[in-house]
This record gives sequence, structure tokens and C-alpha cells, in this order.
Amino acid sequence: MRTLLVANPKGGSGKTTLATNIAGYLANRNERVTLWDLDRQRSALKWLEMRAEELPRISPFSAKQNLKDTSWLILDSPAGLHGKSLARLLKLAEKVAVPVQPSLFDLDATRDFLLALNEAKAVRKKDTFVSLVGMRVDPRTKASSHLETFLAEFDLPVLAYLRNTQIYVNAAFEGVSLFDLPENVVKRDLEQWEPLLEWIAD
Repeated sequence: MRTLLVANPKGGSGKTTLATNIAGYLANRNERVTLWDLDRQRSALKWLEMRAEELPRISPFSAKQNLKDTSWLILDSPAGLHGKSLARLLKLAEKVAVPVQPSLFDLDATRDFLLALNEAKAVRKKDTFVSLVGMRVDPRTKASSHLETFLAEFDLPVLAYLRNTQIYVNAAFEGVSLFDLPENVVKRDLEQWEPLLEWIAD
């Protein structure tokens, strides 16, 4: 079983959007996917409840579940993740995707977290690999420029800048991911995802 953690201590940073779409991508590749919603709001679980039965299956995590039947475990982490809670999840995760939005408050809240990730034992020993994902990015805006400058401060790969579009919002209402939608509708977005998907599959 491979495990991917989606983490950022800032609430509303796009963790659930990223986690559910990664789960949707893997499910569409016929992987056996389990989504573990660790956030108090349980948004990922609500998304799963709305998901139609005919779509590629994604299982909600259960303490009674036999994870031997799972090929990918996706962790949607809670806001405020730090310290021992972060260390425990890093021990589980092979990879960590950190979503970051281009706002002053998000950048400030994320800085200490990224520094802590760089210093984490699992990351330093290369047992866990971290990547950054820009979320809700409007190209050629000042906010986008600030985000790029900020992310360049850290010795971590920036794999994607996902555009600010209602496609993600509308898909969430239906319990679907980008990868469940017709390709002609999401072609531009799929192109933005390519480097991130390569990193996940590697």
C-alpha cells in the first residue's frame, strides 16, 4: 500500500479539493483507493457520500477496514496540523502534497509549516517526499507572482499551479473529481495536473 498525505495547517487552503481529486485520479486508474478524512468538518466524507455508485469506487477509511485490500491510502489532514500529530502522519506517508493559495494569510500560515517539514526526520532521511501545489491561481496577477516568489524560498518541488475555476467547485457538489468529467471539459486543467500526476505515480 502506498500512502499520500495532503497537508497544510491553514484551513481553507484547498486540502480537500486536492485530496478528493487525487483519489479520483487513482480510482480512474483502477487503483483500490481509500480516503481517510482526518478533518473535523468531514468534507471529504460528505463528498464520498454524494459520489454515484457507477463511478470508480473510493472507500472511506474505517478503523475496522483491512487495508491490505487498499493500494493507495489518501490522507486529508486537519487544519492546525503540527508537532507530534504531524510527525505521526509523516511516518505513515510516502509522499506529502502541500496545497498553497496565493493570499497573504495563507503564505504566512504556511511558512513555518514548510520549514518544519524540511526539518522533519522522515523528510531529511528521504523516507517521505514533499511537493508543493499552487491552488486557485489566477496567472499574471500580483497574488500569483507573490506565490511563486514565496514557494521559491523553499528547497521543495512546485509541481503544479492549478487555476481558479468553478470546475472544482461544481464537481465537488456532485461527488465527482476532475478525472470523472469529460476530457473536453477539463482539458486545460488536466494539462496543469500532469507534473503532479507523474510525481504521484513515480
